Amino acid sequence: MTRRTLPPHVYRKKGVIYFQRRGFPTVKIASAEGSPEFHAEYARLLAGDRPIYAGPRTFAALVADYRTSKRWRDLAPRTQADYDKVLVWVTDKFGGIGVIKLQRKDVIRAQSVNAKTVRFANYIVQVLRVLCEHAIDLGWLKENPAKGIALLRSTGPKREAWPQDKIAAFRKEAGPRARLIFEMCLGTGQRIGDVLRMRWSDIEGDGINVKQGKTGAKLWVPFTRQLAATLAETPKIGATICAWGRGKPTSYRGAADLIYAVRVKIGAEAWDIHALRYSAASELAAAGCSDELIKAVTGHQTSAMVVKYAGSAMQRARATEAQGRRK
Repeated sequence: MTRRTLPPHVYRKKGVIYFQRRGFPTVKIASAEGSPEFHAEYARLLAGDRPIYAGPRTFAALVADYRTSKRWRDLAPRTQADYDKVLVWVTDKFGGIGVIKLQRKDVIRAQSVNAKTVRFANYIVQVLRVLCEHAIDLGWLKENPAKGIALLRSTGPKREAWPQDKIAAFRKEAGPRARLIFEMCLGTGQRIGDVLRMRWSDIEGDGINVKQGKTGAKLWVPFTRQLAATLAETPKIGATICAWGRGKPTSYRGAADLIYAVRVKIGAEAWDIHALRYSAASELAAAGCSDELIKAVTGHQTSAMVVKYAGSAMQRARATEAQGRRK
């Protein structure tokens, strides 16, 4: 079998045949070229199957295998980034331990030890649950010890939308870069990560095309009057709208520092960048928009999330309408 007759994604290197395909692990094909076993093995690899793992069934091996799986490839980039922090933690803490030794009490203890950072503690439970499901698929476990464990509830202050006076103060005090990032977040209602990835080429008509990193949702969001005016004054110095210097994309840390400096100046430390997404949803709710209209802008998947972000504004708008009918 010559290189020209080898099937797609199969290559010969120094006399050895390998299966190589983007998004799949590179695998050595053990069967003889052209044999029925070769074609059967190729078909399994093409379908995403992998050879049976024969090494020690530790958490380090499980994490490594999970990173090559379809489960991992199907995650949105934002979710992969969130999971990655926990995968590194799991490898560091449990790496050399056999997966079979994990018990429910161990998962609860890991969550409890990290309870000061509720989000991370809950991610430990969620990611271990996913890893154990993957271990079940591999035949390493029969039951999932992380399944059914309740997530912690945050006891910190509830995030709220920016008050209108703080929004006005920010617009007055902010420099051009901070003001641009602020208006992009508030005007589109998107997460800061998605805002910083927005490119001039994403603009279509009087709005912008968005693909959310966390959900994969594709939206077209019309510009608000304030955002349209800000964009009209913004020079195009790079591919991304929020670029700086010689066209370098703005990092999350850079954006957060710019916004925080103005927050301190105007006494708005209680309202962060993500609260601008709450503000966008709240402004829409205050304007009388339904859940479906709000979701069309913010990209929220459920009405429950809309209530979380705009519940107070929705209640005020409905109460005002209700009391108006009494008159």
